[in-house]
Amino acid sequence: MGIPRWLKLAFSLWILGWAPTYAWLLGPQNFFWLCNLASFLLLVGLWRESRRLCSMQWLAVALVGLLWGLDVAGAALFGVHPIGGTEYMFDPEHPALAKALSFYHLVLPAVAGFAVWRLGYDRRALVGQGLLTAAVIPLTYLLTEAERNINWVEGPFGVPQESLPPILYLPLLILAWPLALYLPVHLVTLWAGRRRYAS
Repeated sequence: MGIPRWLKLAFSLWILGWAPTYAWLLGPQNFFWLCNLASFLLLVGLWRESRRLCSMQWLAVALVGLLWGLDVAGAALFGVHPIGGTEYMFDPEHPALAKALSFYHLVLPAVAGFAVWRLGYDRRALVGQGLLTAAVIPLTYLLTEAERNINWVEGPFGVPQESLPPILYLPLLILAWPLALYLPVHLVTLWAGRRRYAS
């Protein structure tokens, strides 16, 4: 089973509207976020029907999207951020349009998950996405403003840390992203795949 043309076209239209608007509102640095980068890579994966590329982006966005949604919901319903990192969604200084566009965090997992369901999961995705993260994290630290804390290169959960120097903190971050966010999704996807083909 391939990817339906309507989904490729719809996702392309989304990127054509989302990317320039985000760049205008938040600046091009914002695209260093791994979840933002995933949008572009997923677009390529959909059109090429690349199992590996779609699988990599599934790892990148599945758990992140879930945690993002839980944090926003917790703050909206109970006034508490159970995880942290989405405080900008309730910041009156943050552009309202940018807040609305941020709900793509809930759309990306659905699109990537559908692509993996149609194309199959490539178990090499864990290594591939881990290597991509290892390249993006140092570039983020070098090329983005520290106060933006993109990809949490200044501190976890959006809060700057001063306990470790960057030369120690950044390697730990490079390990933490795959272990905490990609590996659980990888294992669950392999388990679900075995169940799917066993039934």
